[in-house]
Amino acid sequence: MIDLIFPDGTKREFEAGVTGKEVAASIAISLAKRAVLVKLDGELLDVDRALERGGKFEILSRDAPEALETIRHDVSHILAEAVQELFPGTQVTIGPAIEDGFYYDFARDTPFSLDDLAAIEQRMKEIVDRDEPIVREVWSRDEAIAHFKSIGEIYKAEIIEGIPAGEDVTVYRQGQWKDLCRGPHLPSTKAAGKAFKLTKLAGAYWRGDHRNPMLQRIYGTAWASEADLAAHLHRLEEAEKRDHRKIGKAMDLFHMQEEAKGMIFWHAKGWTLYRTVEAYMRRRLDADGYVEVKAPQIMDREMWERSGHWQKFGKNMFTCETEEGESLAVKPMNCPGHVQIFNHGQKSYRDLPLRMAEFGACHRYEPSGALHGIFRVRAFTQDDAHIFCREDQIEEESTKFVRLLNSIYSDFNMHLDSVKLALRPEERFGTDAVWDVAEQKLDRAARQAVNMPVDPLPGEGAFYGPKLEFHLKDAIGRTWQCGTLQLDYVLPERLDAEYTAEDGSKQRPVMLHRAICGSMERFIGVMIENFAGAFPLWLSPVQVVVTTITSDADDFALKAAATLRARGLRVETDLRNEKINYKIREHSLAKVPVIAVIGRREAEEGKLALRRFGSDGQQILMLDEAANLLASEAQPPDVARQTVERVGEVQAG
Repeated sequence: MIDLIFPDGTKREFEAGVTGKEVAASIAISLAKRAVLVKLDGELLDVDRALERGGKFEILSRDAPEALETIRHDVSHILAEAVQELFPGTQVTIGPAIEDGFYYDFARDTPFSLDDLAAIEQRMKEIVDRDEPIVREVWSRDEAIAHFKSIGEIYKAEIIEGIPAGEDVTVYRQGQWKDLCRGPHLPSTKAAGKAFKLTKLAGAYWRGDHRNPMLQRIYGTAWASEADLAAHLHRLEEAEKRDHRKIGKAMDLFHMQEEAKGMIFWHAKGWTLYRTVEAYMRRRLDADGYVEVKAPQIMDREMWERSGHWQKFGKNMFTCETEEGESLAVKPMNCPGHVQIFNHGQKSYRDLPLRMAEFGACHRYEPSGALHGIFRVRAFTQDDAHIFCREDQIEEESTKFVRLLNSIYSDFNMHLDSVKLALRPEERFGTDAVWDVAEQKLDRAARQAVNMPVDPLPGEGAFYGPKLEFHLKDAIGRTWQCGTLQLDYVLPERLDAEYTAEDGSKQRPVMLHRAICGSMERFIGVMIENFAGAFPLWLSPVQVVVTTITSDADDFALKAAATLRARGLRVETDLRNEKINYKIREHSLAKVPVIAVIGRREAEEGKLALRRFGSDGQQILMLDEAANLLASEAQPPDVARQTVERVGEVQAG
């Protein structure tokens, strides 16, 4: 007999071998009809799987959040069955569920076309309508190898050959089609539903190795309901419109090219945007008590070996050998350099916390297939900082950092969505005792600092310490992981960092690695997509375009532009002999926040007609009045807050 403990705490006894569906039926027939999966001690199982042990038990219906990944996995199998029915001779390889959907890799000589996707999708719906039972079978390893070789599935056979001899494998059969799979799966193809859509084609090397054959990958998305699918497709449409690569090209911000893979060519407008963000971040760091430093771009291999980065990160580092026999590496991160600055000269407990910041240019080798716009690059700048502190300062510094992070995200119209605690990875430096302390302290600091749950991520920490990940949400509901806070006892030990304690003893500082943007380039890419290129006035590379209706107004237009520039505004002029509606449309497509229109009458009266992006109306103001208004509106949020505070102090005085 086995004991099953239900979510409400009740315990019931069943015979070993009972299935989840039978357990559900013992409670209510209607529950058995709705059951598609069960969860035993946190493990998802097929509803028809025999239960050989007891434990915490839950019956899941199709609309349970935990069922969504299984729905997507089922749909990937339905995709593979449809492809092999429509295109005999195609071999299947792997087809996992992924975030928001699934994919399946196929081996086929003739490439799929986008037109094929519609036919495949239709056949998938027919397979759902067939209501084919999905049955789990246990085969011997050798039996499975022989079977898949006999039907020409050499990739499946190769996967099974990688399983240790003597181990059994599981095969799932739906109708006459079958696939090697761990499971779990829903009871039948009908349970997967039709809320799916095939989205794109791509190439993929077998096992991700460029020396292996190229396969054809079909991506799709699947959801529990048609409404969820429609909402997701709408988000994809919005994301397509906001693609930072397209906006970057349209707004002349940057470009990338093959001769410098993963490197960004910033154009004048894009670099203005970059410098505006950097200047804002620098002001916030200065106000929060950071000192800014600059460490070398290249250091000897010996330094990276001492820090541990060479052992854990060497394959991703750009290196060179000099004629003098030096082995040098371009820095992939800033932390060892900052420890060297800390180590230079005596440090006392009175010097802590020492908040050391750097906009550090880093280089990492990323495979060319992993590169993606300015989100995933080989050359980037971290808004990096390291806080050297005493153990009793960890929670206070963590709370202070989270306040700063929240304030900065808010200024960019993004908000913290979730916080995750990445715990010790399998390969790491430091003893278990050190990791126990680090994880406990960072967990306690996180709960003190953030007003939301902190979700654990087992195995996702850095090799030197646990890490908090800060995930923010953008204008269309997507989440991005940008900020991090890492607690490190290991690197100060490996690089001999120390300070003099109050009692005169030498102690190791604790090192908090922290970033808010993460990569400046990636953060700007996220920002471009968040605003869809329609930046607020303070961020816009071009804040005002002064344009004329008639050439009679050219002289006043030049004067107006000079006046606005003198107030710190970024201004362009458009004196072309074109119709004003054409000019307005062109600058609106470029998402210029303010277009100052000047005709003969405005020039005579010394006025500007201000048209705001996204608005059909206009505001007529005297030049000085317009300059004062726009200069005030263009203040960065932190400067604007300081202005308000100063005004309040003056009024109070």
